[in-house]
Amino acid sequence: MIIRWENEHDYVLVHVHQDMFGDWIVTRAWGQIGTQFGGLKHMLADGYDQAMLWVEDIDHIQLSRHFKKVLETQDHTPEAQDAMRQLSLLDP
Repeated sequence: MIIRWENEHDYVLVHVHQDMFGDWIVTRAWGQIGTQFGGLKHMLADGYDQAMLWVEDIDHIQLSRHFKKVLETQDHTPEAQDAMRQLSLLDP
């Protein structure tokens, strides 16, 4: 699952997925739109339910900061693949 929030200048992107060991990973990227300024954080969840709880928390925080959800999709859509390409630019 990939979710993206934006405001006029900034974005937050969350990717929820399982790694090759079956662990649930929540990746959060943030930064300024159109630049490579930002950050990247990976969090290991105890399970799917905890990962979804973290996503709900992130959603609540972003909406309170007046960000708008602009994308919510599964991993294999063209929109998701484009979001993942953007995310890979931040990974060192």
